[in-house]
Amino acid sequence: MSEKILILGLSKSGIAAAEFACKKGYDVYITEAKSINEIKEEYRTKIEELKNKGVKIECGCHSEEFISGAAFAVTSPGIPPKSEIFRRLNEKNIKIISEIEFAYLNTNIPFIAITGTNGKTTTTALVSHILSKNFSAPVCGNIGVPPCSLIDENHDFLVCEISSFQAQMTEKFKAKIACWTNFTPDHIDWHGGLENYFKAKAKIFLPPQEPEYAVLNYSDLRLREFAKECNNVVFFDNNNECGIKEGCIFYKNEKIIALNECPLVGHHNYQNIMCGIIIAKILGMKSEDIKEQIMTFKAPEHRLEKVRELNGITFYNDSKATNPEASIVAIDSFNNQDVALILGGRDKNTDLTEMCKSINKHVNTVLLIGEAAERFEENLKKNGFSNIIKEHSLEEAVDKAISLKPDIVLLSPACASFDMFNSYEHRGEVFKEYVLSK
Repeated sequence: MSEKILILGLSKSGIAAAEFACKKGYDVYITEAKSINEIKEEYRTKIEELKNKGVKIECGCHSEEFISGAAFAVTSPGIPPKSEIFRRLNEKNIKIISEIEFAYLNTNIPFIAITGTNGKTTTTALVSHILSKNFSAPVCGNIGVPPCSLIDENHDFLVCEISSFQAQMTEKFKAKIACWTNFTPDHIDWHGGLENYFKAKAKIFLPPQEPEYAVLNYSDLRLREFAKECNNVVFFDNNNECGIKEGCIFYKNEKIIALNECPLVGHHNYQNIMCGIIIAKILGMKSEDIKEQIMTFKAPEHRLEKVRELNGITFYNDSKATNPEASIVAIDSFNNQDVALILGGRDKNTDLTEMCKSINKHVNTVLLIGEAAERFEENLKKNGFSNIIKEHSLEEAVDKAISLKPDIVLLSPACASFDMFNSYEHRGEVFKEYVLSK
């Protein structure tokens, strides 16, 4: 009799895990808390196909019939550890693992793991692009491609973006190279505190999961201290290993690329490039090939993405900046330029002091939209910034920004999008479409 596996959530990762588990001969059950009508249409269309493969599926509940007797459960990253289904599974001593862990346990393809509060998606995409010159190294993980959908294919490496949610649900996952871009407060409620958030990410760097190489941010003091607990550390943003000198990025005293040749702007993006250089060098790539790949890289959407230039104004879409720390990174990318910054959305009630300091240094005008507008205005004024305009919609904010004739119009909201949009992607698309219609 085949072993019973329980998949939590009819999601992209859950479907990929179920399809792979079917191929491996498991008895597969998917349990989904949402009703059939609440599930995304792209996932609903897979239900009959999965059932034809022998997968049992329930929606709108987590029944005892589905839960009982499972050898282990594979969870979707959006289900919090405090959820009722986790409690019930823990009471039955049913192990819960991430889809990434399930993939790792069923393949010999080495993983390159990228984590961090900000920058991990850009770094994941960039590393994959650099390595593609010499290797088959597709992206996967939190970037939107479940590794279970790739492990039956012939690849040299899997470049895997790992969120804190996914890292927390690993026990045996062991990357060849693991990279931690930075650490700032985020997802505090989900993890139940800042230290728990840090520990979730730290798991994939420490025994028994320690990688062959740990690539860490030297300029992040928390990670510099953490490096003392890790093996085979290579720092980036550090002139002894990989850093910036004389307007160029160097690796161990070898010039790799000039900053003005990089397609990405801002120090945070130079850090992302350093991560890519280190990983490629560890894997034996030539400097000229690394440079060529960096120069042909296009930034992922919604991450300080250059949209267009119009009448002397350059527009940037940084809709992915859903917290103040991410917006600070974008704001600090512009020096000695007239910047009009569009802020606001659904407030996460995080501290705004540091962001206000960055705005005072780099921004001429702030245009506020969404539910957070009042609190943001209050904090900006309290921190000495008063050139504030409130608008009712994103489109009105863009129009007003254009009328000011700045050098830069930057959408970097520091908020979730759900007061006015379906997602940060939706918000970014609306911004781009409206700017491109001008």
